[in-house]
Amino acid sequence: MFMCMKLSTFLLSFLMVSAVFADTTPDKIYMSSIKTVQLFQQNNQESLPIIHLGSSELLELHFDDLDGYVKNFYYTFQLCNADGSVADVSPFDYIRGYQQQRLTQYRNSSISATNYVHYQLLFPEQSCEPAMSGNYLLKVYVNGDTSQLAFTKRFYVLDPRFSVGAAIMQPFDNQLVRTHQKLQFSISTNQENVFNPQQQVQVKVMQNYRWDNMLSNLQPSFIRGNVLEYNGEQDCLMEGGKEYRWADLRSFRFESDRVARVDRTRQVYTVYMKPDFVRSNQRYMSMKDYNGWYNISATESINPWWQSDYANVVFTFIPPNNRPIEGNDVYLMGEITGNALTPEALMQFNDEKGVYEKTLFLKQGYYDYTYVTAPSGNTKAAGDVTLTDGNNWETENDYVIFVYYRSLSDRYDELVAISTVNSRNLTGL
Repeated sequence: MFMCMKLSTFLLSFLMVSAVFADTTPDKIYMSSIKTVQLFQQNNQESLPIIHLGSSELLELHFDDLDGYVKNFYYTFQLCNADGSVADVSPFDYIRGYQQQRLTQYRNSSISATNYVHYQLLFPEQSCEPAMSGNYLLKVYVNGDTSQLAFTKRFYVLDPRFSVGAAIMQPFDNQLVRTHQKLQFSISTNQENVFNPQQQVQVKVMQNYRWDNMLSNLQPSFIRGNVLEYNGEQDCLMEGGKEYRWADLRSFRFESDRVARVDRTRQVYTVYMKPDFVRSNQRYMSMKDYNGWYNISATESINPWWQSDYANVVFTFIPPNNRPIEGNDVYLMGEITGNALTPEALMQFNDEKGVYEKTLFLKQGYYDYTYVTAPSGNTKAAGDVTLTDGNNWETENDYVIFVYYRSLSDRYDELVAISTVNSRNLTGL
């Protein structure tokens, strides 16, 4: 009798989790009180959340709840395919341990004008860890009720059975040689017996951790034994862009070089950034950037996670002739807005001032960002920097190559290789 009740409870949990999370959108905040969600490799805020299957590596999760009182947050995770769809695999197969866990580490904010509760987590925990490689979606919700989603966030579990060699070069096309970068790479399947590489192997390429312009559906140009070559003349071409702009918000008392002024007349400060101009006609200038990441830090507190303050930060972009860019929307792009064309990233045109504006409620830290355009109303398009920043071959960019493999007997896509390449200094992960 006891065993039947226990099995029924597990089955009910499985059905609830699968049904509720089947249509969720990756990297999305569902509760308006949740701010500054970060998921990264332990002690490295400028990193993709990647761990190796079966390793002792940990990911670090941080977020704030501006409601200001403690809630019972729980989490679980969902295995997904390469295209983001839910994998046809039972949670009992890809989760080793309990199906959900409670977040127990939190702390109320201190010495800040904004009242919030900061939550953090190191995972996987031994009692709840992934048992398969692939794309995962972390889901955080309230009171153990999977219908009360707080937010979702992607992470990756890698089983490095394939190997990747890659290089960045100038395109062969004379019209693109000064504006674009070409990624050329090869994949070795090593000892894996791949019968149909075109269907069993999927490759995705990400530039500067952006989701909107990720390259997919790439096919090898040549196959030499167990090596797949991706070096077609028109393959893996991406705009070079320019180095990211920045907002140094580590202090609200000291106005850094990119801050125009700070309005301190209200309890929550308003920080006005200096207006940004179009850079498409400017010559390329090398400068240090973080390729779209942001780092939570503060110059006047001991622990920035719960001692940093929030402020309304106003970004201003001045288009040519102070007129809207015809047929296009303008977005603020970077990890600051989730690296996607979302309503939170969409800038509004101010007819009186002749500028685009966006106000974000941000925690103290150092933020990288840029501006992109997309056809009006088309949030599925790839953001383009041509009209806002321009493109240069020399720009320093990071590229991440994801390699997925599905054997003939599997029902999901395994993540079998990841390689990170920098356009200046070749580095591998």
